[in-house]
Amino acid sequence: MTIENLNARLNWRYATKKMDPSKPVPQDKVDAIIEAARMAPTSSGTQPFELFVVTNSEVRGELRNAAYDQSPVTEGSHLLVFAAWDNYTEDRIDEVAQLNKDARGDLPAIDEYYGNLKANYLPRDAEINAAHAARQAYIALGFSMLAAAELEVDTTPMEGFVPADVDKILGLDELGLRSVVLLALGYRDPSGDWLLPMPKVRKSRDAMVTQID
Repeated sequence: MTIENLNARLNWRYATKKMDPSKPVPQDKVDAIIEAARMAPTSSGTQPFELFVVTNSEVRGELRNAAYDQSPVTEGSHLLVFAAWDNYTEDRIDEVAQLNKDARGDLPAIDEYYGNLKANYLPRDAEINAAHAARQAYIALGFSMLAAAELEVDTTPMEGFVPADVDKILGLDELGLRSVVLLALGYRDPSGDWLLPMPKVRKSRDAMVTQID
């Protein structure tokens, strides 16, 4: 992808307000979007979140109620729920360390690195760790949205929902997870989306960027 193509896709995408329920996203494109989230970088490679892909219409109806009746939840064909760890634990960090050993060999540096991670993370307040894990999920959200734009799949990222309700619907509490952000996948309905004809609004580079030489 050239930088020109990248910028074109970024200008093409927007937070779709009205999706066409008659146009499902093909599975190969969904898989590519999920893979982009899986391959996203995270702090110390922990990947402290899980991704729930919801297509069940009844469950999505419940989630729409928890998301202040936002229509893309049910009008899109897929709803991705990014659910972060509620805390870092010894078992979770050890599992990450083992993944590294399986891929790279049983190197002493791996135990040393993740031992230091446990020494730093485990004594911290659970809320601090949960917030840190949530930020890692947002990195993956960005990667999945960019992949969707490249595939010309519309997305609607949503923070407007009641996390406790979403957690209950999906049984996240029992898994030690917390819902962080929702991402609807689908195709825009040009006849019903008020935002589509609007120009994209962003701050200028001068307003946003400070160059420090």
